[in-house]
Amino acid sequence: MGKKNLSALLGAAFLMATSSIGPGFLTQTAVFTEKYMADFGFVILISIILTVGAQSNVWRVIGVSNMRAQDISNKILPGLGYFVAFIVAIGGLAFNIGNVGGAAMGLNVIFGLDFKVGALITAALCILIFLSKEMGKVMDKLTIVLGAVMILLVAYVAISTKPPVGMALKRSFIPEKIDFFPMITLLGGTVGGYITFSGGHRLIDAGITGKDNINEITKSSSIGIFVSSIMRVLLFLAVLGVVTGGNKLDPANPPASAFKIAVGNIGYKFFGVVIASAALTSVVGAAYTSVSFLRTLFISIDKNSNKWIIAFIAISTIIFITIGQPVKLLILAGSLNGLILPITLAIMLVASTNKDIVGDYKHPKWLLVLGIIVVILSSYAGIKSFAGIKNLFL
Repeated sequence: MGKKNLSALLGAAFLMATSSIGPGFLTQTAVFTEKYMADFGFVILISIILTVGAQSNVWRVIGVSNMRAQDISNKILPGLGYFVAFIVAIGGLAFNIGNVGGAAMGLNVIFGLDFKVGALITAALCILIFLSKEMGKVMDKLTIVLGAVMILLVAYVAISTKPPVGMALKRSFIPEKIDFFPMITLLGGTVGGYITFSGGHRLIDAGITGKDNINEITKSSSIGIFVSSIMRVLLFLAVLGVVTGGNKLDPANPPASAFKIAVGNIGYKFFGVVIASAALTSVVGAAYTSVSFLRTLFISIDKNSNKWIIAFIAISTIIFITIGQPVKLLILAGSLNGLILPITLAIMLVASTNKDIVGDYKHPKWLLVLGIIVVILSSYAGIKSFAGIKNLFL
């Protein structure tokens, strides 16, 4: 494997992984760990298995077909790709407002910067990436470096808290209490909306596609799943060590308080670096992937994709600075993301058996079955979530 290919494969893996590790990821994990304690290990284990079912199916179909998700959707049913592209882009834009806010929070924690100033700096850094002629390489390096930084810092905090690893391991397989809700919440947060497609679309841009590259595609998706899973496990252990020591997390910012309790003020600064890195990479991932859903549908966007990505980042930042993080919009986007996963994954599963799309490629039966299970579970959760917000807009 050439150095260029390896860089692109790692870049795609870390783009997906770091896109899933956003501000919401940190907060969800901290809150659920405090609530369910060691039993949350079981929820993480099941959510990882379901993530494999979602991600592996999507990456393989996109990679083998050399077609983006919207084009596969249009191939299955003409016009469906436009619908998918629209809901993914809208959901990505809404969540990017939260990502910009998360990065601003991180810069506030590290340097004491005003949130609006932090948001502008975040936007400027991200825009510089997409102004580069070597955009793909820069994006790959950024996600790999910041992904590694996040893992190392959270690992340090996890070791410092001395969590009950034996109990966590046991309860990961034999929990005392099982709750369906956090399992599906985690699934939506790590593979919902644009996240599932970020890595696959990056491989298309890098030219690593086709049946002959199936091993490379599988390796890249596996690395991405492994990185996001390791981050989830380490954060779980870090917070578990804090709460089993009898400490209470601050409801206003659960992950920040966990880091501070664990290693004092330096831990609080570590949290700033982690959330800034998580949010910055999520801004890049959301902008890049959301626009990639529109590229093949509109010639003008395809020819000026970098400018559209920059506009996407700019609009997210302007909304955050002028309005803040509009709660109703974020809740609606979250519910839309819950519905996007079963719709898009179902399309990929249908495509995996369509010779016009994947040629003579034979999709593994176990992956198909696992994918169907994820579609059923995420459909139930998505409908329930969407139905639950109706009072918010009445």
